[in-house]
Amino acid sequence: LTSLIEENPTAAQKFTTSLSKVYRYVLEQKSKELVTVDEELNFARTYMSLLKTRFEDSIIFEIPDKASNPESRVVPLSLQLLLENAVKHNMVTSSKPLHIKIYEDKGHLVVMNNLQLKQIVKKSSGVGLENIKQRYSLLSDRKVIINQRAKDFAVAIPMLTKQVSIMRTTQQSKERLNDDYVRARKRVEELKGFYYSLISYVFVIPFLIFIWYTYSRYTIQWFWFPMFGWGISLVVQAYRVFVDDGAFGAGWEKRKIEEYMRKEDDTKRWN
Repeated sequence: LTSLIEENPTAAQKFTTSLSKVYRYVLEQKSKELVTVDEELNFARTYMSLLKTRFEDSIIFEIPDKASNPESRVVPLSLQLLLENAVKHNMVTSSKPLHIKIYEDKGHLVVMNNLQLKQIVKKSSGVGLENIKQRYSLLSDRKVIINQRAKDFAVAIPMLTKQVSIMRTTQQSKERLNDDYVRARKRVEELKGFYYSLISYVFVIPFLIFIWYTYSRYTIQWFWFPMFGWGISLVVQAYRVFVDDGAFGAGWEKRKIEEYMRKEDDTKRWN
């Protein structure tokens, strides 16, 4: 970057602007399950500008202006990963430029590049592609398609367009989610309260016994009263938290919260 600033300040400024956009997009989208195809295409153009700054005319891109269906969605950062893979595994030189084309085909967004594999390169682990495939498997029954031929390599990722629920209407689902979340949060607070009481009991009762033994061990053993009274209260509290209302085990509250606060329910799939 320093040499680029010295040689071409305008290009350096363009590079830093694109780089900041890339970082911002990654931070904004990394926690999302899906983004619109148009968002991903815009990000791909920004990422391509960084690659063009590095490789100049040794890399050639083709990319559509926008998606045919503005409601279609893909897994975020999938295009960036596929572009990165194409550059990583292929020669990119002025004599052998790398051609990368992004286009739609039968409900898929395809990233295709001419195949000119590097002669010395570590064997691909396939972790990146496997990550995309796993993320799609959680959302849809549609598959990521990988096609390698003699002269080109292509990956087609499904463009998801419609969410189908097999449970109930959206409004009913929202109302139930809110109610169950409130109940689950209440149970979590009860569980925390029980453990706080138990920890206090473990430390306070021995301290009371120590006080009795040190200052009044020849008097009535008064420490039994708080020990039994508090102990009975703990038993009742434990029953309410672990047994009552059909909840068995301390992990119930956590599982319920995760179940109802998951952005996409397991019973919903994308087409």
